[in-house]
Amino acid sequence: MTAPKRARSAQPTLDRVDRRILDHLADHGRSSIADLAEAVSISASSAQRRLRRLEGEEVVRGYRAVLDPEAVDRGLVVHLAVTLVDHTTNTVGRFERHVLDLSGLVSCHHVTGDIDYLIRMDVADVEALDVLLRRTLARVPGVARFTTMVATSAVVDRVTQV
Repeated sequence: MTAPKRARSAQPTLDRVDRRILDHLADHGRSSIADLAEAVSISASSAQRRLRRLEGEEVVRGYRAVLDPEAVDRGLVVHLAVTLVDHTTNTVGRFERHVLDLSGLVSCHHVTGDIDYLIRMDVADVEALDVLLRRTLARVPGVARFTTMVATSAVVDRVTQV
């Protein structure tokens, strides 16, 4: 389920300043070069040069907008722990292909432990959750069981909080 990675010649070397740049960008992706430079206490030309290098090395893979979940009918955050009936190529492939089409999918991770997948879905409300569970996920061939956890608050959420 992860995006394919491009082959790199070597792992980039990140110094303390690079890491401060990355930390700042993680929370302030639209910072101007001047703001970025000030935030990490370097010159604007150095900040621009470092940022271009980090982008070129694909350490910074892109920038995206943070949407208001309520405005886009995705105000209810749900985590699903999914267990499959078996781990055959057919079952796993069918499940993963099906997950890609789920409306409101934020992330899907194949995990270790007692479950097989941990999925984050952002849905409109409890009715939309019911549709997701009973009319969609429960009908996916190969799903043995799933556990639903509805978030009641977010301590940290870098997907939807600014």
